[in-house]
Amino acid sequence: MTHFGTTKGGKDIDCVTLSAGDIAVKILTLGAIVQDVRLAGVAYGLALGSDKVADYEAGMKYFGAIVGPIANRISNSRVRLDGMMYELERNEKGRTHLHSGAEGSHAQIWTIVAQTQSSVTLTLTMPDGMAGLPGHRQISVTYQVTAPATLTLEISGTTDATTVMNFASHIYWNLDGTPTWEGHSLRLAADHYTPVDETVCPTGEVANVTGTPMDFRQERAMKIGDPALDHNFCLSDAPTALRDVLWLRGQSGVSMSMATTEPGVQVHDASGSGRPGRGFYEGVVIEPQRWPDAPNNPHFPSIRVLPDATYHQTTRWTFEA
Repeated sequence: MTHFGTTKGGKDIDCVTLSAGDIAVKILTLGAIVQDVRLAGVAYGLALGSDKVADYEAGMKYFGAIVGPIANRISNSRVRLDGMMYELERNEKGRTHLHSGAEGSHAQIWTIVAQTQSSVTLTLTMPDGMAGLPGHRQISVTYQVTAPATLTLEISGTTDATTVMNFASHIYWNLDGTPTWEGHSLRLAADHYTPVDETVCPTGEVANVTGTPMDFRQERAMKIGDPALDHNFCLSDAPTALRDVLWLRGQSGVSMSMATTEPGVQVHDASGSGRPGRGFYEGVVIEPQRWPDAPNNPHFPSIRVLPDATYHQTTRWTFEA
């Protein structure tokens, strides 16, 4: 473990390097961020990151982070639970609630509670009312690498009052080390997706991908703007057993497959976010998740978590060069 830097508020951030076989991964205590993913024989990192704390405190606040307790958007910035209405921060254009606002897990310093050469477990306590939601919540994240080149993420959460949880990894991937992801090929095991309105919130429709630009069931090359992507793809109607759902391949020959227990995955083309001195579209954001805006769409998989239940997610990325 090494000292990564210090926040503007004077809090120290540590960095842990995990390694096994052909893979090495760096994890920050800020936001439980995946700061770097390296594959033997590949001269560049596969996950977009920065060496500067200031970058993560500014435009890169979601890069590589665990976002939650509500990933993505709540359209009316409100959640009703057990007859109570909870007003959430309207941190996107004064209308929508995005990635749990300023108090989200991406902005917190997590605590390392266990560490080996190949794994690290970090925890976060979210007191009642934090990020606008009820419940004293205990969140745990474990990253583990295994040979030859696999990274596994486990997220769990408990609460002492009914609340909502929908955590997601928010890594920007570029398998070629190029200025944009254009030329990557994508395959996605999703028959349906959730169309969005002008605020990028789901309309409530669950649309068949057949005959649309959202059909990635057969591997095909990605093109910037064709289609514009910041959409949830529906993998199932509930969390399920770990299964392969997404395959990303660069022109360099580096490829990544992703398995998850989650019923959805958000694919975002990074049309409006970038690293300092770099352009947009540098990396593809892939977020395994429950479907966005579920509290306002009762026919979507629920994100309610009760005091006698545990929230859980497993996601696994496997790399080849």
